[in-house]
Amino acid sequence: MKAFTRIDAVMLPIARVNVDTDQITPARYLQKPRSDNFGDYLFRDLRYAKDGREVTEFPLNRAPYRAAQVVVALDNFGCGSSREHAVWALADYGMRAVIAPSFGDIFHSNSLKNGLLPIALPVAAVQSLLDAAQAKPGASVVIDLEERKVTSPDGVTYAFDIDPRSRECLLKGIDEIDYTLTQIDAIRAFEQRIARQA
Repeated sequence: MKAFTRIDAVMLPIARVNVDTDQITPARYLQKPRSDNFGDYLFRDLRYAKDGREVTEFPLNRAPYRAAQVVVALDNFGCGSSREHAVWALADYGMRAVIAPSFGDIFHSNSLKNGLLPIALPVAAVQSLLDAAQAKPGASVVIDLEERKVTSPDGVTYAFDIDPRSRECLLKGIDEIDYTLTQIDAIRAFEQRIARQA
């Protein structure tokens, strides 16, 4: 995984509630191998009409937003099925974070395991970021994981919470297996203590 410390990135406004994992990655792509670029499938049915043409109204199809690395959305982002493919699609496209008032629980967990930072902020803060992203396409937001702060285009700062272990993994760019390996000495010491007690 790529380490996440601080980014200054364009926001993609998705002004919808209950964006589910099927909207993020449609079910017909679930049989694809992980080696595929799932970024090609991101919001596929929202981005493209049935004839394959881009839906010009969808933000990701507009030039200022194509380089976005931060999704800003409304309540319950990533709800629905537990498919990890939704996170893969966001990450493979180049998204580093999603900001919303709330997330589907499994989506939240899958994000942290795959290097995508889910940030829950109050509704008013998210709406302010959405307004900024829509008013000025291409507007960027600064996310500082070390400081656990989001800074809006107009300089307003919002603090966010994150589990300490997940934060450590993201900062170091390691997954759960890598994290476990950093604890190998403690694991061996524990095994030796148990063996002596047996």
